[in-house]
Amino acid sequence: MRPPVPRPCGRVRPMTTSPQRWLPREEWIKTQPQALLASCVLLRDPRGRMLLLRYGPGQPASGTWWLPGGMLDPGEDPWTAARREVGEETGLAVGGAPRLIGVDHRADVGGTGPVLDCFFDGGTVGEEARVRLSAEHDGHAFVGVDELAGLALTGPVRTLEALCAAALGGSVAYLREGLPHEAAGVGG
Repeated sequence: MRPPVPRPCGRVRPMTTSPQRWLPREEWIKTQPQALLASCVLLRDPRGRMLLLRYGPGQPASGTWWLPGGMLDPGEDPWTAARREVGEETGLAVGGAPRLIGVDHRADVGGTGPVLDCFFDGGTVGEEARVRLSAEHDGHAFVGVDELAGLALTGPVRTLEALCAAALGGSVAYLREGLPHEAAGVGG
C-alpha cells in the first residue's frame, strides 16, 4: 500500500511569474535585513525579585531602569555577550549553561535600525553577593514584578513580566517591540 500524498493547506501560488534571476552573493547579502544584536540577563535574589540597574547621567536612557546587558562585540555569541555585560555592569559572574527565556525584535531603537534582543535566565544571586556598578549605571535594586508599575523603565513592564513568567515556567517569551507576540498584534 502506498503512503498517502500530503495535500497542501490552503492555496499555494508562486511568488513571481518572471524567470528567477540570481544575484552574485556579495550583492545578495546587501539586500538582506541587517540588525544589531543585544543580550540581557534576568538575575533574581532568593525572594524571586529581579535585579534592575539604573542608567546614570549622560547615558541615552538616563534615569531609567533595566536588566543588565548590552550589545554584542564583534565575534561574540549572545550568551558570551550576556555574561560579559553582567560582569562589566555589576561585577557579578554568571556561569552554567545558557537558558534562553526571551527574544525581542525592535524595528528601530533611537535611529539604529532593527535590534534583536536575546534574554537569558542568569539564575539566583546569593544574599552575600555584592553588586559593583560600572560608570554606565548609578543605582541598582532587586524589584518584584508587583513593584514595576512605579518605576521609570527603559522598556515596557510587559517585557519584564513575560520574561519572569518564562523563567519560572521553563518557556521562552517571543516579543515584538517589547510586547508578547499576541499583544503586539502579530497574527499566526
